[in-house]
Amino acid sequence: MRSDPPVTAVTVRVPAKVNVQLTVGGRRPDGFHDLANVFLAVGLYDHVTAAPAEGLRLTAEGRDVARVPLDGTNLAARAAVALAKRYGIEPDVHLHIDKAVPVAGGMAGGSADAAGALVACDALWGTGASREELLDLCAELGSDVPFSLVGGAALGLGRGERLTPLEVGGGFHWVFAVAEGGLSTPEVYRECDRLRRAGGGGDLAADLPAPAADPELVAALAAGDPSRLAAVLTNDLQAAAVGLRPELAATLAAGLDGGALAALVSGSGPTCAFLAPSAAAADSLAATLPGRAYAAPAPAPGATIL
Repeated sequence: MRSDPPVTAVTVRVPAKVNVQLTVGGRRPDGFHDLANVFLAVGLYDHVTAAPAEGLRLTAEGRDVARVPLDGTNLAARAAVALAKRYGIEPDVHLHIDKAVPVAGGMAGGSADAAGALVACDALWGTGASREELLDLCAELGSDVPFSLVGGAALGLGRGERLTPLEVGGGFHWVFAVAEGGLSTPEVYRECDRLRRAGGGGDLAADLPAPAADPELVAALAAGDPSRLAAVLTNDLQAAAVGLRPELAATLAAGLDGGALAALVSGSGPTCAFLAPSAAAADSLAATLPGRAYAAPAPAPGATIL
């Protein structure tokens, strides 16, 4: 009788995301905001490798690596600890993160790493967690983590963690211009609330309608039509992000001047996202934008063991 060899390492590929709709409700009593968050996974990937170790150890390489924490505050480390606790085992693992998704750029890089760590550790330890269990752990870790596991396209309600898959009828081509330095997501939400109050409206949940998916945007995704999608892209956090980082306005304008069908801040920023009419146009635009810019197709699969 032959036994399978022990697993020595597991590598998981996880995608970045862009929010093609981010509708933000008013502030709830718990301080969070209800969202209608339409996620689209894009082909810009981090890779998370889990290998046996004594204790929990983190290493990282790649883009923005100097800004990746290598201690227990890292979301990937927290994911490993959460999975180990769920199954009553020690989080003995070396997690190595190969970064391509910008750090603190509004593209869910940390969330992607957490989802990757959950899938990699589940395979390494043989815990046999169901998809539902992994999604529950994802939701405990952060609002964007469940989508990083699922990929494709989805509507996220609540804080963004309650997902409904959406149909995508074709490919879309994006360019991401990465700003130097990050933006704090809580700070962007606070600025959004402040702008609402300054505009004479309320910022509480009772003051604003419940967020919902835009039917035209859902239809544009299903049709795979970039022109239709460009006409309905929206991000309620964009004004706040640009208010905190005014230079983003020039980046958005440069992308439109360079031939993008539409431009918006990705999530809470500061990365700017541009929808291009074709792969060739995306490559051309990425080459002309100042600073770091990357072309990427969508949709992309979620966390995948390689």
